[in-house]
Amino acid sequence: MIKLSKLGHVFGAVLLMVSSASWAATPEAVTKTYADIAHAAYTDALDSARDLQASINLLLEKPSAETMAAARQAWIDSRVPYQQTEAYRFGNPIVDAWEGKVNAWPLDEGMIDYVDASYGTDSDLNAYYVVNVIANPQLKIGGQSVNASEITPDLLRNVLHEADGNEANVATGYHAVEFLLWGQDLNGTGPAPEGRSGTPQERHSGNRPYTDYSIENCTNGNCERRAQYLRVVTDMLVSDLEQMVTYWQDQGQAREAVVSDPKAGLIAMLTGLGSLSYGELAGERIKLGLILHDPEEEHDCFSDNTHNSHYYNQLGMQNVYLGEYLAIDGTLTEGPSLSDLVRQHDPKLDEEMRSRLSATLAAMEIMRERAKHVETYDQMIASGNAEGNAVVQSVVDHLVAQTRSIERVIALLDLGGVQIEGSDSLDGPSAVFQ
Repeated sequence: MIKLSKLGHVFGAVLLMVSSASWAATPEAVTKTYADIAHAAYTDALDSARDLQASINLLLEKPSAETMAAARQAWIDSRVPYQQTEAYRFGNPIVDAWEGKVNAWPLDEGMIDYVDASYGTDSDLNAYYVVNVIANPQLKIGGQSVNASEITPDLLRNVLHEADGNEANVATGYHAVEFLLWGQDLNGTGPAPEGRSGTPQERHSGNRPYTDYSIENCTNGNCERRAQYLRVVTDMLVSDLEQMVTYWQDQGQAREAVVSDPKAGLIAMLTGLGSLSYGELAGERIKLGLILHDPEEEHDCFSDNTHNSHYYNQLGMQNVYLGEYLAIDGTLTEGPSLSDLVRQHDPKLDEEMRSRLSATLAAMEIMRERAKHVETYDQMIASGNAEGNAVVQSVVDHLVAQTRSIERVIALLDLGGVQIEGSDSLDGPSAVFQ
């Protein structure tokens, strides 16, 4: 590892500048780099989750506008390294089986806590739509009485999370923490409410009062149980990330799966790149919301942080291809890469792939800058917002184009086992409305 000066997160340009080194690449060396980057990125995610945990503990000990703001910022900061790890999904079964515990979305927040009257009182799709575990120490789950007088990891993971087999019943992970810090975002695609200051994100996101965690000046009831839930779910997030770090350390299960069989490792890498680029990010996370013009389809919906979430997904894909990861503290993990391997066989295709990754990141940066200074992501995808829609559509177009290059890499390396996930939003948009 190389220690660089602390550079914040202007990652895209930095990584392209520091990637001038050319390595002699073999499948064995490339998959080792891939595993090394996974370990570094998940370690970074774990460290930032521990910072989040410390900020939330302070909020719960001393609720105030300042400690609430600090906890929210720690959550946003924690998304920077975690979102880069999503390039390890899809191709690695260990990661895919685990991911639902930490990043499942969207969630029906009425299962967790109070919601606005506009949310409704029931759903034909979810029997637990407004269970509100924070307000109810006794629950009915699957026809059985459940003692929820104490909010425990077992209750959240084994009873509530995906209760009744419904993926909208999200009880754990980043988005449960996000909801408990911001509350519902009731602004839709409209303007920010009067009286709120700051960036578009700060003015347009959810606005849960810090007094929701004050025992002495409790708002919205059940403040002690709400604090208990937030503490438990944050501790679980840290524990889950600790588990994934061990999977990628020396002799860890995930590492061994890719380094013991380098061809399988390359298949995992390109399955992850292609599926995140196309079916998941271009399709389910972006194009679906653009088709429906629905703010409920934004990934970090309570915090209005979706623009950053998408950007760091793209950066994570670039990391995997270039064989480089720049940690928050400036530590650079690097080694022989897919880029090096492709260049040895077809320099023009490597140049094309690098160019496509860079162009997509640039399109993401345009979207991110618009969210910082003009309007939030949910406003960008609003019906009738031609300019905002075009910015988001450009991101989709670049993701699709880079996927076509990924497919050429797959063919070049003769990796017939790669299956890239599709999306109705891209492959059959009319099916979205059925």
